[in-house]
Amino acid sequence: MESYHFLTGEDLEATAKANGLKFAQIKTRTYPSDTASLGLGADQPPNEVFNIDPVVGKMFVTKPLDREHRSSYHLRAHAVDMNGNQVENPIDLYIFVIDMNDNRPQFKNQVYNGSVDEGSKPGTYVMHVSAFDGDDNTTANGMVRYRILSQTPHSPIPNMFTINSETGDIVTVAAGLDREKVSQYTIIVQATDMEGNLNFGLSNTATAIITVTDINDNPPMLTSRTFSGEVPENRVDLVVANLTVIDADQPHSPNWNAIYRIISGDPNGHFTIRTDPVSNDGMVTVVKPVDYEMNRAFMLTVVVSNQAHLASGIQSSLQSTAGVTISVQDVNEPPYFPNNPKHIRFEEGVPAGTSLTTFSASDPDRLSMLQTIRYSKLNDPADWLSINRTNGQILTTAMLDRESNYVKNNLYEATFLATDNALIPRESQICERVNKNVHGVNITAADADTEPNAGPFVFELPNFPASIRRNWTISRISGDYGRLGLRYQIYLEPGVYEVPVIVSDSGNPPMSNRSVIKVKVCPCDEHGDCTTLGAVAAAGLGTGAIISILICIIILLSMVLLFVLWIKRREKERHTKQLLIDPEDDVRDNILKYDEEGGGEEDQDYDLSQLQQPDSLEHIISKPPGVRRVDERPIIPESQYPIRPVVPHPGDIGDFIHEGLRAADNDPTAPPYDSLLVFDYEGSGSTAGSVSTLNSSSTGDQDYDYLNDWGPRFKKLADMYGGGDDD
Repeated sequence: MESYHFLTGEDLEATAKANGLKFAQIKTRTYPSDTASLGLGADQPPNEVFNIDPVVGKMFVTKPLDREHRSSYHLRAHAVDMNGNQVENPIDLYIFVIDMNDNRPQFKNQVYNGSVDEGSKPGTYVMHVSAFDGDDNTTANGMVRYRILSQTPHSPIPNMFTINSETGDIVTVAAGLDREKVSQYTIIVQATDMEGNLNFGLSNTATAIITVTDINDNPPMLTSRTFSGEVPENRVDLVVANLTVIDADQPHSPNWNAIYRIISGDPNGHFTIRTDPVSNDGMVTVVKPVDYEMNRAFMLTVVVSNQAHLASGIQSSLQSTAGVTISVQDVNEPPYFPNNPKHIRFEEGVPAGTSLTTFSASDPDRLSMLQTIRYSKLNDPADWLSINRTNGQILTTAMLDRESNYVKNNLYEATFLATDNALIPRESQICERVNKNVHGVNITAADADTEPNAGPFVFELPNFPASIRRNWTISRISGDYGRLGLRYQIYLEPGVYEVPVIVSDSGNPPMSNRSVIKVKVCPCDEHGDCTTLGAVAAAGLGTGAIISILICIIILLSMVLLFVLWIKRREKERHTKQLLIDPEDDVRDNILKYDEEGGGEEDQDYDLSQLQQPDSLEHIISKPPGVRRVDERPIIPESQYPIRPVVPHPGDIGDFIHEGLRAADNDPTAPPYDSLLVFDYEGSGSTAGSVSTLNSSSTGDQDYDYLNDWGPRFKKLADMYGGGDDD
């Protein structure tokens, strides 16, 4: 059976050639017969897609075809005569619908979410996007290509990512991802068919959101190098200091959560540091009681780290370590008996007044508070015993009876108390003048006894010394509280005063105690707080002493100021003083600076008399014509300068020079001021011969050997002109 392949669609013949298929028409012969087609699209659903001319055998498409709905059809054509008899064998018709680019790429999601660690290297995989094109993927119509249209934000560069055009895999293309700077990127991805040809292909877009995930690349840093706190002794589960830390990593993540450790300063484990889950602060907590008498302060070294290890290549910060100073506050502690219970063995029948033993209680505050211990009886069922309040001696008050009902198994038990004389506070401050807003110091009394042998208490001041009652007053506020203050219109010098206070309980008979309160008297502001000057005064210096110190300071500063002004004035006078000779033009000074051959001490022996004016001119006028020194006054016909009046033997060279200067200035024929001026003569009787004798001669030989006798300064000339032996 002969079969035929048919192609249909827009531009059918071109499409067939592009796919390497044969384009054919149904072979027909002219028969007085009909031609019919059977199959899907003809007489089977979908019906009436194809139609055939029964006479000429041409097949037609009756409606648009959709390759994405059905890509091929299989029909069978029959040729019959007018009577319906088959005249030829049936032929198979295979019709393939050729694809056209009528479908845009469609992304599976409009928004894609991906993530990448900060600090990732270039080429790190981030995420995958994909788009589907309904067209034939074996042709360019269905071949999709991807590209990135935009990136937001453009930090640190606009192209931090790239996408594989064929697979849709997005990877990093540059380094510099930093979550602390940019935590999220928004990428617009475009998918285009026709192999990405923007001129002919159809496109669609989707959004890719890339989250930069945190790594532990920021070590925690304490906000200060030192912290401080206070802890009362004998307290536990108390936060005594708060450590603050900053960490740029993701909050409430293992990279951010802080862990604090004490690495030194707490060998006995008195403290621990708990992390606040909300603020990430470190709470220094006392977990083991501290003793002020043993340790008055703790110097802790604390280091902070994260739950997660630091990322590779990240070093710990120097600010991860800090010092914490914990000051221990003294608290009044009750006395204790070293031996408790204390067993005493005595025979019955001992008379009253017999000393049984002596209790000696110890005060833990012996180093910080000078207190007095008092003893009292708490429980004595048979009332057989008494105790001395001051020394703790136990005496019998009745005869001991073993057969008494109070004796159990030959044992009689009695309980005694030891109390100190502490008042709270031990130290305070008060204004030197009575302030209506600040009335005094509130004090509190305590008693180890119970009612009715405890409060209410009576507060009193002792009669001696008399100044106590004269300057101070005390009153009871309530049963356990009193107030100590200065008497009205009483002024005390600033300083520290020890005020004794007597406190009595309500027992019968009442027991009393004497305590000393240190009160700092100081000048105060309007709020009742000590001023800075007052704090100094309260430290032990009176107002007179402070004023004296201030006056001394002012005098010292004034002397320093006067000395500085005197130095500046001397400096100004030195600069403005008229100098006779400029230091740079001082010939003698220049000579002294040389350190070359020919110098010596003899060069520093100057004869200033040679600079004085000569007595007469006879030694010059009497010289032969043509022989004279150039540094002497020229003969009168050659001189252009008027002869100045002769000043006999000027004693000051300065006067001599100034006289010559005035003469030159008043000479109308004098050369310009910057020319060489001859002020006067060196004097008579020069030891050197006239340079006029050094006449040049072009005839005969000249003997220069005498230059060797002139000393080292003429050695160069002697070598040049003398020493005929070298020739």
